Amino acid sequence: MGETIPIAVPRKGRPLESVLERIAERLDVPELADDITSTLRHEKALTKGTLDPDEENVYHRLADYSTVADPTEPEYTLLRDDRAGKPRRIVFDSVTIPLGGIDGAPEGAAIQLVGREEPFRALRTHEFGLGFDSADLVLEEVVELRPEPLDRIADVNARINPSDTDVQVVTGLGDTVYHTLLATPEVAPSSGSLDRDFLETYEGPLCIEPRYERLVQAVLGTRALEGIEFRYPKEGREEEAAIADAGLGVYLTVTGSTARDHGLLLGEQLFPSETVLLENAAETTETIEFVRSLLNGGDLETELAVGH
Repeated sequence: MGETIPIAVPRKGRPLESVLERIAERLDVPELADDITSTLRHEKALTKGTLDPDEENVYHRLADYSTVADPTEPEYTLLRDDRAGKPRRIVFDSVTIPLGGIDGAPEGAAIQLVGREEPFRALRTHEFGLGFDSADLVLEEVVELRPEPLDRIADVNARINPSDTDVQVVTGLGDTVYHTLLATPEVAPSSGSLDRDFLETYEGPLCIEPRYERLVQAVLGTRALEGIEFRYPKEGREEEAAIADAGLGVYLTVTGSTARDHGLLLGEQLFPSETVLLENAAETTETIEFVRSLLNGGDLETELAVGH
């Protein structure tokens, strides 16, 4: 029996779909990826109430979806949901994918995708050698704060102190949504651009989500934050509305349409919120190196060297 490499992945949402797209492409398993994605999208619609449930309850659907006796078929689990009246949601748990059809794969090797609420932290505690998670979490937890801004995923590893963690970023998956600078016309510069240079001279409030405070400090650089006071949206207040109240803010912008609805101007795209492949270098084996190289590559803008 060959080695099976467990890989920590998100349990749901855009990051998991991005991982499944990469797995489908590199391991030629599009049907498996589509099956998992369509199942979770259906469950999300049920949870959000945009789709009426059939007569089966969530436990019956879970039993229908999961094939416990065959590890090469996806298995799901229940996750408690915070929304009132929707206490549980079906999310991804695990699936094993043999690598027998891949050129150069060690004999009998396989990967096992394992759903985790916090894949990055699971790598930090050495539960896994490989995993996928949002680059945001790396910035929020381990990158060093410096006077200079951080604007590329390719520069993240240089900001990670090896004494803090053995985990490094290998590559990005390209599912990019940007943390963007937003401002009202009254606060935005009348000449010049709404960008980091503007922040160097700006003094006043900057509205952000509290959980992104360290990320924003890393992305903007501590020098640009001199004279700036962080403001946070009040509970129940929409983020872009709160930014309009403050005059200036940083928000994870998808299309910018909602920001414009609040009269906000879109400024510089500060940092990509992207799903990344992560590696704990202390857990590396020959098979892990093969799997890493298989899942890496093809992203020249974000492909990184991690000491190999």
